[in-house]
Formats: sequence, structure tokens, C-alpha cells
Amino acid sequence: MHRDVSELKAIQEHADIVEIISSYIPLESKGKNYFGVCPFHEDHSPSMSVSRSKGIYKCFSCGATGNVFKFVSDYENISFYEAVQKVANKIGMPFKGNVEIAKTPKKYQKEYEIMELSSLFFQNNLMTEEGSQAFSYLKDRGMDETVIEDFQIGLSLDKNSLHSFLNSKKYDISLLQSLGLVNQNEFSVYDTFVHRVMFPIHNLNGEVVGFTGRIYLPDSSPPKYMNSKETIIFKKGEILFNYHRARENIRMAKKLLIVEGNMDAIRMYSCGLKNVVALMGTSLTDFQIKEIKKLRVPVVLILDNDDAGLLATYQVGQLLFKEQIIVQVVRISGEKDPDDYILKHGIAAMENNVKNAISFLEFKLSYLKRNKNLQDSEELALYIKNILQEMAEESDDILKEVTLKKLSDDYGLSMEVLKQELLKFESSRESITLPSKEVVLEGKEKSNKYDFIASHILYFMMNDPVYIKMYKSKLGFLETSLYRGIANEIMAYYELHKTINLADFLTVAELSPLKNEIFQVVESIMDENMDETIMDEYIFSIKQIRRKNEIAKLKEKMRMELDPNKKLEYACRIQSLKKEV
Repeated sequence: MHRDVSELKAIQEHADIVEIISSYIPLESKGKNYFGVCPFHEDHSPSMSVSRSKGIYKCFSCGATGNVFKFVSDYENISFYEAVQKVANKIGMPFKGNVEIAKTPKKYQKEYEIMELSSLFFQNNLMTEEGSQAFSYLKDRGMDETVIEDFQIGLSLDKNSLHSFLNSKKYDISLLQSLGLVNQNEFSVYDTFVHRVMFPIHNLNGEVVGFTGRIYLPDSSPPKYMNSKETIIFKKGEILFNYHRARENIRMAKKLLIVEGNMDAIRMYSCGLKNVVALMGTSLTDFQIKEIKKLRVPVVLILDNDDAGLLATYQVGQLLFKEQIIVQVVRISGEKDPDDYILKHGIAAMENNVKNAISFLEFKLSYLKRNKNLQDSEELALYIKNILQEMAEESDDILKEVTLKKLSDDYGLSMEVLKQELLKFESSRESITLPSKEVVLEGKEKSNKYDFIASHILYFMMNDPVYIKMYKSKLGFLETSLYRGIANEIMAYYELHKTINLADFLTVAELSPLKNEIFQVVESIMDENMDETIMDEYIFSIKQIRRKNEIAKLKEKMRMELDPNKKLEYACRIQSLKKEV
């Protein structure tokens, strides 16, 4: 894969990584490197090392690693090219974005193209005479032309309008079916969405991947809302509705507002609370939590005012809290959701609610009281223990003290007793041995010795040509296709540039289809001690694993073999391999 990244390399070479990173976080010189508190996890002591000579940073606690572009991209939660532009501006160099990349078309390019065309088709429908009733419905719901345009709201018409349009563009019926846009029976093909106001759903990069359709005609039959089915490009667990619009606003507001429904997000965003996203359901996936954590801002949960919303607030809050994300809660009263609340009470009332959001711990104090008879000694004792157990995970000492004082005053309990009990829970929590960081690449259920060694070999190769030469002459290949692909990327870079260092290679890695896997390898290496003796040991270990795997395969073949001569042949080969091992 050929890439002309000379413009990127020029900017990177002129950018002093120490100066750039120190414009975001304080750095202190210690020996040949600089150290600071890592902004990518809850860090209390300087664990991030920044090397001016190597042009990279590395956190020896969470593993965050990269060059100057990667740091700016992750810190500001912006795209790679936006980060390059930021760095170029900081050092006064022009960046025209002239990066020539000869590579295969984007994965699922046709699927994204169809979804974008469908969205444009729906938007156009809303502006026609047939769309006048739907347009009036939206206006009555307080959505003006600006909101309709910002959120690309559209309209689905009769049973065959979208299908006819896409069919005229020569798209295959089976592909349209797989994307959930049309259905087919033995008689005809017909649109999935009919006579509904259409709200496009975008992925985190702002590409249309699905739709929510809402009925608007008074005589329409339920369901009120209909969502696209999950497809190859639409996974609900990988979506935060409105994220692509809200991202920059979240960074500026230094706060993320999370609501339950798309309409809640649209209402809040259009009224000025632009740092808002909506869940695609009432739970959070690991993927969504990871994206939220990258933002490094407090989260305010403003979920629906019903029992399901209350439970979701507790469950979602717990998930975020366990990831050391600061969580606050707003429980609206009088209306069922933020959309209705703003329509009735106005945006100023909602802004005031956000301003006075309570801590998640305070919310839990109230939540855990539900359905308990605190006049009963046993139920009161259980409630107090539940609260102390929750407080053991809280890092804010002042909040702990205030909460203990409240428990003491409310229930006539000794502060000393409460503190002793809290200390027991804290000690129990701290005694749990945390697992060491292991290499776990996407697509792998569990790391093992081979993963560990292969990752180190690849990491060595990214840092110095000498290890590439050792790999080629002494090992030749890695069995796993993913590792083999990364090794090929490294060798291709070396063949093109005749040298390699980690900072430059990571710039090119940003343009690679294996980008995520390459960065996972880099971030998994905690020990940067590198020399040829260690590389030789890794190569030797890989060969040993190969031999043992081959022995296991031969034993299985021998077990299944009926021919005595073949069995003997396998046995001799096994003995030979055992001697090598």
C-alpha cells in the first residue's frame, strides 16, 4: 500500500512534542524524558512519559501511546486530520491535506452511499406538496426550518416510493433488504417505512446508518416509532444519537448531557443545550462507554421520568461510575421526558436543572431508600451498609464526609462507627488484586503467550530496522493473519522509506485499515526494554510454540489414522519435533 505522507512527516518533524503536549498538561523534566499526569485515565501521579528524541508519549499505567497527532486527536476528541491541522496551526506551518493514499475503497462504501441517498430522498419528500401535512406536524411540535435542516428530517411516502427511486439507481434488491429499507414477499417489493416522519441516525463519524420513523397522520396505526433493524453498518450499541454534532460542543461545555430519546436530544440541541446525546435504548454497551470515557468530561443523566427511566439512571450511572467517570443526575418532574418538559416549562428551566444536578452518590442515597421501611432496624442497617459499600468506590473525600455526616444526623449514628465501617469496605476493595494489562486485540476472546510474544516482536519492529531484519531472516512470518498483516504493514513502510521509527510509523498507521489493531499492540507494551538478545528470545519462543502446535496436530492425525505405516511416520516426526523443543 503506497502512501505519500511527506506533508504529515514534515509537520511532525517540526512539531516539538514536548511543547505541544505541555500546552495541554503540565510536564516536568526527569532525565532525558518529561513526565506528566496522564489525561486518558484517572491518574494521580505522573505516569505519562514524553520523549522529545523519539517523538512519542507513553503512559505506563493505562498504556496510552502515540505521536503528537495521536495525543491531540485523543485529548480534544477530534479526527486525525483535525489534529494534524491543529498541530500545523500551533507551529505555523501550512497543511493543505495533500496526502495521497492509494488504497481500496472504504469498507461498506456502497451501503453508506445508499443510506445517504435515502436520507436525501426523504428530505426532498418533506419539501414537496405531499409533505405539507408532515411539515405542519413538525412545526406544531416546535421544530422550525433550521431544526428540520440541521437534523436532516424527512418523510417517507407510499409503499413503493423509496424502492422505485433506489431501483432507478440500479441498486440490488437484496442489498436494500439487508439495509432494512425494503421488504419483499412473493408478490412485490415494498418500502419498510411508509407515511412516517424520518429522522436519520448517524454513526460517530456522522454517516447515515439507519432511521427512526414516527407516525404523524391522526389515523395512523401503531407503533408510534419504528427503527431500522440492525445491519452490517448499523449496530445500536455503537451509536450515540447526535454525537457527531455534539462532540465539539461537549468539549467546549466540558460536560456531556445524556438523554433517552432522539426527540429529547433534538429538542435540547435546538434550544441551545448542544452538548447532548441520546441513548439507543436504556442501557450502555462497552463500546459506548469507551467513547464517552474518551471525552473526559462529567456526564449528566437526564432520563425519562418513569420507573424505567429511574432504573436506567441507576444502571447507566453505575456503569459510568465504575469507569471513574464523574456522573451527575437530573430527575425532571411533572413531565414524562425532557422534550415535553422543555415544551411546557421552557429551556431556562431545563438549564437550571442541569446547573443544579445532584451527584450520582446523592442520587443513589435516594434510590436505595426506595421500598424500604427504614423504621425497621434490620432494613435500616442493610440500607446503611449498601450506602457505605457504594461510597467505598467514591474518590471525592469531601463528598464522603458530607454523606457520612448526613447519615449520622438523619439516623443518629456515630460518625466514628460509620467511618470504621466505610474503612472496612475500602480495605476490602483495595485488597482485590487487579489483573495485569494483557494484549487483547479485537476479534480475540482472550490473550495468551503467543499474543504476548507476537505483539512484542511487532512493537520491536516498529522501533528499529534491526528488528525487521531479524524477523525476516530468523522467523519469516507469524501464524495469525492479523499479526501477519501488521508485520507486512511494517515491512512495507521500511521498504518504502528505508528506515523506521515509532512516531513516523504511527502517522502512517492512522491511514491503515489495521489502525486500531496496530495501536492496540503499541498500547499493550508496558516494558520498553529492547535489545537483540530479547528479540532472539521472542523468536525462539515463537518457534517453540510452532513446534508444539505441530506436535499436537500430528498426534491428532496419528489418533485418527488407521494405516500402521502412516502412524509410524507420524510418531517419528513427533519424536523429531520433541527433540527440537
